[in-house]
Amino acid sequence: MQGGKAARPKPPAPVGGGGLFRHTVLHRREMVLGALAVLVGAAAAYAAIGFREGADLIAWTVYGAAEEKVPAAIRDAAAWHMLLVPALGGLALGLLGAYVLPGPQPEGVADVIEASTLRNGRLDFGPMWSGAFFSVASIGLGASVGREGPIVHLSASLASLAGRRIGLGPSLIRTLIGCAVAAGVAASFNAPLAGVFFALEVVVGHYGIGAFSPVVIASVVGTIVTRVHVGADPAFDLPAQHIASFWEFPAFVLLGFVCAGAAIALVRGIALTQDFHRRLKVPRWLQPAIGGLGLGALAYAYPQILGIGYQVTSEALSNGVGLRVLVLVALAKLAGTALCLGSGFGGGIFSPSLAVGALTGGAFGLVAAHLFPGLSSASSVYAVLGMGAVAASTLGAPISTVIMIFELTQNYEITFAVMVSVAIASLVFRNLFAESFFLWQLRRRGVSVEGQRELGLLRQRRVSELMQGGYDAVPADAGLDVLKAHLRAHPTTGLYVVDGEGGLVGEIGVGDLAEAVLADDPAEVRAEGLARKLPVVLRPGDDLADAFTRCQALQEENVPVVRGEADMRLVGEVRFADLMRAYNTALLEARATEQGRRWRKPSP
Repeated sequence: MQGGKAARPKPPAPVGGGGLFRHTVLHRREMVLGALAVLVGAAAAYAAIGFREGADLIAWTVYGAAEEKVPAAIRDAAAWHMLLVPALGGLALGLLGAYVLPGPQPEGVADVIEASTLRNGRLDFGPMWSGAFFSVASIGLGASVGREGPIVHLSASLASLAGRRIGLGPSLIRTLIGCAVAAGVAASFNAPLAGVFFALEVVVGHYGIGAFSPVVIASVVGTIVTRVHVGADPAFDLPAQHIASFWEFPAFVLLGFVCAGAAIALVRGIALTQDFHRRLKVPRWLQPAIGGLGLGALAYAYPQILGIGYQVTSEALSNGVGLRVLVLVALAKLAGTALCLGSGFGGGIFSPSLAVGALTGGAFGLVAAHLFPGLSSASSVYAVLGMGAVAASTLGAPISTVIMIFELTQNYEITFAVMVSVAIASLVFRNLFAESFFLWQLRRRGVSVEGQRELGLLRQRRVSELMQGGYDAVPADAGLDVLKAHLRAHPTTGLYVVDGEGGLVGEIGVGDLAEAVLADDPAEVRAEGLARKLPVVLRPGDDLADAFTRCQALQEENVPVVRGEADMRLVGEVRFADLMRAYNTALLEARATEQGRRWRKPSP
């Protein structure tokens, strides 16, 4: 202590947040994450391949063709086949879901977001396998749903399970989940950049360097594995794209508004279907059968709406489809997707949103070409823009969607136009409906992740980065005079009590001395007898998000840092003011970079 007071214990150098120690720990952590990212990326890719093979097997059984070829294979099928296969398949799945599948419905991206944000990355084993099987069967039966959402959930669940089994902390598990999501998306679309930015934008919620590097590694590994086993072809074959004139950009803006309307109609349709079943009190086991029957009726007129929609998306991108067909198939695909997802079929919304967007954009392009024949680009250009705009607004992922379009087209000119339509569609969708389909799903369940995403950046940092060595401490046998002297010098911060080995015993504040002053024999008072147990204690390896929330909940201004779980030696102190500054910095960074946040009008 200064001024002749008892000297305060100095924290041991290796644990006290020294530069060499911190560099060594961070370097080791990054190496471990890098190695795990390789394994997670490969596992996610094989999970995606297995998912695809499973859906193909079921499709071959009931339709005689691979899943993506079902719409072409079933064009000449009898009406009863069109109606009964999805209806009876839905009935079988409904019975399976009612008596076997845990939870009210198969889990997807929304559940991954909830787990990453609110449950320390915990995804359970049961829903992982049963939900994956349910979704594989749904897609194999021709349900108008996407496979990317279930693949993301399956991959993320495997990463969560592996992380817990090897004893990783919540922060590392969250990063591993981001790795799995990136690899799963990259494997689905053969688009590694889109996988990286989708994981960071939608699931991780930030672009912190601690998460970025392992996510990139996992996405690249997932892409390599997929290309080795499946091939290097992108998800869609696109004709050469060219923008006819810069005078078209007002049309691209208008297309953004139209695509926002299509995205809202798609999600509203899902809500209306769910509300229909709820109002009529349709049993859960019967809902997929009703949805399947409706899908079969639509597919009798427009068989191309069956399945994930890659074939119909490719047709919309080909410049060879007429306006009437584009409009009617877009409406049928939208209605079929709403029926399937609203009735409890397993699957995601990624692929259907791409299909609805491509059909909507292609139709818009034909109208534009009719009105302004000398200025309009090919309808396939508008189909690409519509595909990006509907998907970006539905998923709440404008950045990753723009990057995916670039990976598919390798065309800067088209990407420039996509940015315009995507920005408008995302803005309108957020203002008029919701931040994304996934957050809308969570709100329908009564779950809110508002305010949690900003903590994501703090989870990448450790208490050792903020801990201070200038705490005030006295030995356990210190007398009343020593305690008074210390508390006069620091009346607002409290006084730590340590034993002979530097272990933390408790804390003494100014108010704690009142009882000591009135004691029968104040000379016998010792610090150990006055020390009160601390409600919160931190360790150097704790992440700042947990430290912030715990200190905020308990209203603690200064929190001691001990060496570890079993070793209670005092090594430093964290001040809540420093945690608040770190949080505010993370808040500003997250608000500046995170897309899909709620739009807030500027103050007048």
